[in-house]
Amino acid sequence: AFSGNTNADSVVYYKLQHPIKARFLRFVPLDWNPNGRIGMRIEVYGCTYRSEVVGFDGKSCLIYTFNQKVMSALKDVISLKFKTMQSDGILLYREGQNGDHINLELIKGKLSLLINLGDTKTHPSNAQINITLGSLLDDQHWHSVLIEHFNNQVNFTVDKHTHHFHAKGEFNYLDLDYEISFGGIPVPGKPGTLSRRNFHGCFENIYFNGVNIIDLARRH
Repeated sequence: AFSGNTNADSVVYYKLQHPIKARFLRFVPLDWNPNGRIGMRIEVYGCTYRSEVVGFDGKSCLIYTFNQKVMSALKDVISLKFKTMQSDGILLYREGQNGDHINLELIKGKLSLLINLGDTKTHPSNAQINITLGSLLDDQHWHSVLIEHFNNQVNFTVDKHTHHFHAKGEFNYLDLDYEISFGGIPVPGKPGTLSRRNFHGCFENIYFNGVNIIDLARRH
């Protein structure tokens, strides 16, 4: 509840401690001015928001190659928003030399994060992790994705629903290239692709370890 002014001219200003996301705001008057004057005027100011959007036609992908000297092998943070009307499509793909790969794919309207060790002979019990989150994500509304990997801890978040899991050493053995592909895979038919369909829709604000991928692509 917010208290208003007690005269006709002064302004009462409130700043929320945490930002909020909302499609609508509803204000419900709880009590009027004790002097009997009835009236309410409210102004709402938003936060600064930068939006970088890129569209994919189901045949394209965006490849980011980064400098291995400035990257940490034990820490990765990937975030993006997407919207689509297609129930299947690859959002991101990254592979290594020995068949290791990480694949984020939309399958029948659900997001599936697949982490494959590749070398099943060396690590047979920890060869593959497959986590599925969300449903009806092909509704042409924006959905947010966050993948956080710190040492062996992985947090997979879709629209504020988070799945926490321990990789049990897989990431210690993952031998991944210094290249990540968004929206599809450069060469069709690579291992780890379930539907083998590129993404058809829009991405907004793709960040990989703090790097704005869409902005980087526009400038280069």
